[in-house]
Amino acid sequence: MKTSNSRPSRVGRNPFVHQLKFTLTEKLQIGLMSVTVFPVRLLLVSFLMLLAWPFAFTASLGRSEFVIEPQSWWRRFIDLCLRVIMRAMWFCGGFHWLKVKGERAPPSQVPILTVAPHSSYFDAIPVTNIMCSIVAKLESRSIPVWGTLISYIRPVFVFRSDQNSRKKTVEEIKRRAQSGGKWPQIMIFPEGTCTNRSGLILFKAGAFIPGLPVQPVVLRYPNKLDTVTWTWKGPGAFKILWLTLCQPHNPMEIEYLPIYTPSDEEKLNPSLFANNVRKLMAEALGAPLTDLSFDDREIILSQGPLRMYDHSGLLEFNQLMCRLGKVRAGTTAEELEELARRARKLQGGRLTLEDFALFLNLPVSDTLRQVHDVFDQHEDGQIDVRRYVTALSTVHRPSRSMETVKLAFKMYGNEDSGGILEEELAVILEIMLGVKEVDLSGSFLTLDKPDTGRITYDEFYLHVQQNPHTLDWINFRDHPRQFCIRPHKTICNGQKHRKDE
Repeated sequence: MKTSNSRPSRVGRNPFVHQLKFTLTEKLQIGLMSVTVFPVRLLLVSFLMLLAWPFAFTASLGRSEFVIEPQSWWRRFIDLCLRVIMRAMWFCGGFHWLKVKGERAPPSQVPILTVAPHSSYFDAIPVTNIMCSIVAKLESRSIPVWGTLISYIRPVFVFRSDQNSRKKTVEEIKRRAQSGGKWPQIMIFPEGTCTNRSGLILFKAGAFIPGLPVQPVVLRYPNKLDTVTWTWKGPGAFKILWLTLCQPHNPMEIEYLPIYTPSDEEKLNPSLFANNVRKLMAEALGAPLTDLSFDDREIILSQGPLRMYDHSGLLEFNQLMCRLGKVRAGTTAEELEELARRARKLQGGRLTLEDFALFLNLPVSDTLRQVHDVFDQHEDGQIDVRRYVTALSTVHRPSRSMETVKLAFKMYGNEDSGGILEEELAVILEIMLGVKEVDLSGSFLTLDKPDTGRITYDEFYLHVQQNPHTLDWINFRDHPRQFCIRPHKTICNGQKHRKDE
């Protein structure tokens, strides 16, 4: 795969990873707080949450999820009680005072609040402060106690089992946003997932599709030790809760930025609207923009012996696939198998852009041309479509690399044995690892088997299973390990070695 040289790599600091490192003083503090303050705080937080439940349950009785109703005096009273209880709960959790900058606009002026960065379940604090609506998974409604509190604020529920869920969610947001302030404000985290606040990832367009003014809201946690961040790789939910409750004080800042009114062009282009708001919020935060999205998280967090070494090219390819939409969205194992079967029939035949469009049953477009260029290794306007299918399988299931290898063996495999040549395996690994100039030296192809010049999938699978540190014995350009460093049997330049211990 080729990567574009005209723009910088999309990967800086990984926004989906959070690592905590403690000094000796911090460890002693956490140990002391764990046996003194933590149990008391946990008890108080639990009590206040349970205290809030009957209020939320009572106010939710007989209330429609789809029809706005006048707020009766007793519901307004319950709303006030809930705000006081929830603020007391956060206070007991160490969020003693909140620094609020700017002024929140009323729902009649701004129906949607866009909040970023989204990095923790403690981001619920501004939600409970004003009791606004949010976008939530339908499953969250069944969470004991907390699910009742979520239902009380009348969220826009997302039905994941419904294939049209995204469309229905956007339509409901648009319906509420156009009510003239009759519905509560909707607080939306447009990143769509939790990150480590190292930069703002791409915004989803849902909050911007109505084309109405939004008020950006930025969150800051200026604590020296970041115990609040809860993202895809790092401390789990309970550990985050424990560490945060063990902090003497947890500062938080909420800043309401000026209302952003979209231009006519932005109203017609929600993605442009979203990106311009993201730039404004990044500037207020003093944080960089990260050209990554929620859909990229599995790629950048790939695990296993054949995990990606360099994500940049595959992330760029994945972005192009998302732009094509029809190819990337809903790709299943069966669809990949069908693509692989058709690619095998071509027996390495090279496709022009027009042939590639016919292969995918798509019209020729600028995006499709860019995809074609990614695999045009010889810059002659033709590609081997097997490379495309291998890359598509890699970005579709990044944590199941051996399934992609098996698929690739089916495309490249010999009719009789199913085995593939050394240079064919090198091409497959170059695509999957995101590297260049893989050199297998022919050594492991003959390991513990007759020298046939080919290797089958079963032989390769067994070798990977026996050598979990696969990247140590695959040589490629700019490999950080130029020598064999593994403490067990390895292959290096065709010779077997054992590290001295």
